[in-house]
Amino acid sequence: MNFPWIFLAVAALTVIVMATVVESQHDYGDALTKSILFFEGQRSGKLPPTQRLTWRKDSALRDGSDNGVDLTGGYYDAGDNVKFNLPMAFTITNLAWGAIEYGKLMGPDRVHALEAIRWGTDYLLKCTSIPGRVFAQVGEPYGDHNCWERPEDMDTPRNSYYVDTNAPGTEVAAETAAALAASSLVFKTVDPDYSKLLLARAIKVFEFADTYRGSYNDSIGKVVCPFYCSYNGYQDDLLWGAAWLFSATNYFRYWNYSYKYWNYVKDNLSNLGGTFAEYGWDAKHAGVYVLVSKFMLNGSDPFEDFVLNADRFACSILPESPTRLIAYSSGGLMFKPVGSNLQHATALSFLLTVYSRYNRRAGRVIDCGNGVTATPSRLLQVAKSQVDYILGSNPLQMSYMVGYGGNFPQKIHHRGSSLPSIDSHPERLKCQDGSLFFNSPEPNLNLLVGAVVGGPDILDRYNDSRFDFTHTEPTTYINGPLVGLLAFFKKQRFV
Repeated sequence: MNFPWIFLAVAALTVIVMATVVESQHDYGDALTKSILFFEGQRSGKLPPTQRLTWRKDSALRDGSDNGVDLTGGYYDAGDNVKFNLPMAFTITNLAWGAIEYGKLMGPDRVHALEAIRWGTDYLLKCTSIPGRVFAQVGEPYGDHNCWERPEDMDTPRNSYYVDTNAPGTEVAAETAAALAASSLVFKTVDPDYSKLLLARAIKVFEFADTYRGSYNDSIGKVVCPFYCSYNGYQDDLLWGAAWLFSATNYFRYWNYSYKYWNYVKDNLSNLGGTFAEYGWDAKHAGVYVLVSKFMLNGSDPFEDFVLNADRFACSILPESPTRLIAYSSGGLMFKPVGSNLQHATALSFLLTVYSRYNRRAGRVIDCGNGVTATPSRLLQVAKSQVDYILGSNPLQMSYMVGYGGNFPQKIHHRGSSLPSIDSHPERLKCQDGSLFFNSPEPNLNLLVGAVVGGPDILDRYNDSRFDFTHTEPTTYINGPLVGLLAFFKKQRFV
């Protein structure tokens, strides 16, 4: 493992820390409710009468007009006012997967989780309404990031950008197909007609993604980079889309696609071993392994490579494993040397709970080597330790979810949260008018309940400052996998 020295120094303490952690008593149900509520604070477009975060109002009602289409709706991805579709679609896929696995455990929150999914899929349907074209972004990011203003006041360019047959973008198209296919499973019984619409669109969008291959970096990189540039390529996105379409259809053409394309990936990726611990808006590898393993462990066509790599994923996360690929802070937090680190803690932990369940059903225990085994219970313990860390079981005894617990971030890097609401300040705030509030030492004026920030550094330190966006900015793709995690642990207090 080629971690920087600081990672090695703290990683040596990890096994001790995680082995002696005291059982926490967090209110996972309360955290679940708030984690879903967060998405209402990120909504773009015409807000419904049921909107619960009432300090947010209608915004971006002309999105898509520059291209003669309606692209209202969807989510702002983080603390800015841009709609980046690659991380948004990944977020929806994870919300849907959480509802598929754990929807029955959500209780009254399930209806709100489905509303959050549908707010995203309604937008993705609009983005894919023209055959041979997939809209990938709304909002000019450089102009947006130069302003600190409420989404309700935006006067920065709201250009819409798309990929098509002449300028393809396989990553965003394949992830959109995955989101639509996964969501079709969520709505299969509660709204069959909507489910069929989602699935039919997913099939068409995946066909486009596969037929017209190319990175969206090359097509619209001037606006997606460096914000959500694709550093990983699009092979995993195609596998991801095909896996979800097989899940939704049982059509063996998608199964065969996965089989054939997996061989292509193995032959063309020189560093495949480094992908075992990768799962996020850019790299989907571990998610593919875990998702496909479900069918392997249920006795389908014995395509063992996926199960083998899903096992490697589990061992790459386990703190005591000889093949561990990620670092842990001395306080026990999973850590990767990139911004918004809690996205990894939530996404990888969600996969651990899912793979634990699959293995428990199959009666399997994973051998990680050197006498280390990854039992289903051990995988859940690691996942739970990350959830508990986020909710306050950490050296600072600080919740990294806004509104949960008595000590949580007050000065998050988020425009709408930090600026006065329309109710309290109906006059327009122009581009630079928000600087006064950005620079203020006071807490944010509006509570973005349920928002989980980027989190502490490798030394478990956290600076509550709007200037430090790497650690204080919330994102939808941090919360996306967390919803399913919280639903699971709401019913599984002890693992």
